Amino acid sequence: MNDTLAGEDIAEEVSGIVEGVFERLAPAVAAATAILGRPGPVRAADLDALRPDVIAALGERIVGAGFIAAPDALADQRFGFEWWTCTPGGPPAQLFISLDPASDHFLDYTRQSWFTVPRDSGRRHITGPYVDYLCTDEYTLTFTVPVLRDGAFAGVVGADVFVHQFERLLLPKLRRVDGRAAVINAQGRVIAANTARQATGSLVRDPDIASWWNSGAPPVHDADTVLLRCGDAPIALLVTKR
Repeated sequence: MNDTLAGEDIAEEVSGIVEGVFERLAPAVAAATAILGRPGPVRAADLDALRPDVIAALGERIVGAGFIAAPDALADQRFGFEWWTCTPGGPPAQLFISLDPASDHFLDYTRQSWFTVPRDSGRRHITGPYVDYLCTDEYTLTFTVPVLRDGAFAGVVGADVFVHQFERLLLPKLRRVDGRAAVINAQGRVIAANTARQATGSLVRDPDIASWWNSGAPPVHDADTVLLRCGDAPIALLVTKR
């Protein structure tokens, strides 16, 4: 199989993995939309009703999931954070963070790209790879979907997936490529690759992935490079000669 055909096969597999994660989040998105759409004020305790759908999303590569509210979306507190994580050999555990801006441990999630990109674009997003120091200290991809109330942004439903899960699924095909192959994000950060020279989180500088992405991410097939977007995700496959 030549690099172009192999690349298309890998891009299709990446797209399928991504869509699978977003599909598992769909019931939680629907539940959050329904809760926020109820008549009258929505309070933090109302988010407890999300728990069954959030917990049901866990597994099948998803190690954490939940809902994060936009500021003032809740009537009784400025911020809202309902997040659950898998635990080794035990039941899912709820993650608690400080929502008090006066606290030294306050996490201003409104500055995180997994929150700001869906808020500003109205589109689902994948953030990472990054080391998730809050939850796991592991390289992670965070998938988020905007939730609306009366057409206005009200928060995101999200999921965390370990990068090594992606690597485990993709490396067999990446290793069959006759060239240096890497799955990268829209900024050129490596998610998975068939060579140790392109470690997870490292930046591809040539070609300029960010510029290519901003130009519309057209498919590239030439003598030295194959560059393909993986479906609708902000993820691409880059194959270059070794």
